[in-house]
Amino acid sequence: MADEKTYSMIKPDGVRNGHIGEIVNRFERAGLKIERMELGMVSMEQAKANYAEHEGKPFYDGLISYITSGPVVKMVISGPGAVAKCRSLMGATNPAEAAPGTIRGDFGLIMDENVIHGSDSPASAEREIGIFFG
Repeated sequence: MADEKTYSMIKPDGVRNGHIGEIVNRFERAGLKIERMELGMVSMEQAKANYAEHEGKPFYDGLISYITSGPVVKMVISGPGAVAKCRSLMGATNPAEAAPGTIRGDFGLIMDENVIHGSDSPASAEREIGIFFG
């Protein structure tokens, strides 16, 4: 299987609570390669572009406010089946439903602050890498 690229972002709660090293370590232990990594803020423009499909939904404003509230770690990750492998490591979107041993299962507390974002398809990965890394 050829390598594919995906986008992942440790969200403000993951950075604030000191989980960067453990999360990056989990990706690397799974055989994935961190090709690019940057600590920084998400601009309002990037947030709106990334979450455009949610515009108009009741949680949209809170999501934009949250993702721009503090530093995040933006990453391009590669490896065979990188999208699926990253999503498996992250666990269910809702931390209450995420299995122990997954990133959200171990570090997530509530749905609105679920530690990490990851692309859900190769097409989304390409779009998101463009948004956050140009």
